[in-house]
Amino acid sequence: MGETMSHRQPKQAPAPGHLSTEAGKWWSSIIREWELSDDPQALLLLQTALEAFDRVQEARRQIGADGAVVTGRYGPKAHPSLAIERDNRSLMIRSLKALNLDLEPLNDKPGRPGGE
Repeated sequence: MGETMSHRQPKQAPAPGHLSTEAGKWWSSIIREWELSDDPQALLLLQTALEAFDRVQEARRQIGADGAVVTGRYGPKAHPSLAIERDNRSLMIRSLKALNLDLEPLNDKPGRPGGE
């Protein structure tokens, strides 16, 4: 009943259901390329980054609909979604940097990545 060690792919962690379709595609791509499925801390950082990405997109849509300047109680003011966009963009970048995703992904082929 011994199972032979073949070229089995590790089970990929599914994207959290509340992420947007675009963020879910990023999740799958990053999990596959960087082999993060067995690292709970990395999965949490990735989830945080992609949740922030979704919030940035929501804020951009709202700013696009309303404009960057809105009328407040005392006259024109910056749209509140500008701060949401800024803060979540920063969180997304910090989370991705914490994952060290600025490095080359694992490569199972000899030679330089990208056919260089």
